[in-house]
Amino acid sequence: MQKLVDGIHKFQREAFSVDEKLFETLVRGQDPLALFITCADSRIVPSLLTQTNPGELFIQRTAGNIVPAYGTVFGGEASTIEYAVTALKVKDIIICGHSHCGAMAGVLHPEKLDGMPAVQAHLQHADATREIVEKNYQHVTDPAERLMLAVEENVLVQLENLRTHPSVAAAIDQGDLKLHGWVYEFETGKVFAYNPQFSQFVPLDAAPQSIVEMDAALPPI
Repeated sequence: MQKLVDGIHKFQREAFSVDEKLFETLVRGQDPLALFITCADSRIVPSLLTQTNPGELFIQRTAGNIVPAYGTVFGGEASTIEYAVTALKVKDIIICGHSHCGAMAGVLHPEKLDGMPAVQAHLQHADATREIVEKNYQHVTDPAERLMLAVEENVLVQLENLRTHPSVAAAIDQGDLKLHGWVYEFETGKVFAYNPQFSQFVPLDAAPQSIVEMDAALPPI
C-alpha cells in the first residue's frame, strides 16, 4: 500500500505539475477517441499501451475482456458501452485480449474455478469460446498454443456479443462506429489486429487501417 501512496505523491509532485494545463481542460468534460474494452489483468495498461493522455480513452475492464450479450446482464458492461456510444459518441470500440490470460485458462479448464462461483458465472459469457477451441482445434495439443487460440477466438466472440447492443448496432448501421479486435502480447510488446479479409490476427503495424477496421466484415461465429 505504501508504494501506491508514494506513487500518488510522486504524481502530484511531478506528473501533475508538468501537465497541469491538460488536467485543467478535463474539467470541461471528456471527448474520448475510443472505448477500449480489455481484461482486468494488471499486466495490461491501456493508456500506457496506446500512449494516450487522460481524457483520450474511455476504458472498460472486466475479467477476460468479456462483453455479455445485450439483455443477459444489465450491469456495468452494458451501461458503459451505451454511455460511450450514445452520450460520448465514440467512433471506435476496441476489444483487446492479451497473452497468458487467466480468465481464458479458466474457460478452457473450468475445474480451476472451483470455489469461485461469481467468476464461473461471469465466464459463462465465453462458453462459445471454449466450444470453438474444442471443436475446431482438436489437433492443437500444446497448452500454451491452445490458450492463445482461446484468447484470439474470445476477442471475436465478444465482438459478436458487442454487436447485439442496440446502441452499437445502430451506430454501425449509420456508419458512425467501427469495431476492432486486438490481442496484446505483453511479453513482447506486440499488438495483433484481426484481419477479416484473411480471418486471422496480423501484426498491427503491418495492417493498413482499412483492414484493421471490423465494421460489417466480421464472419459469423
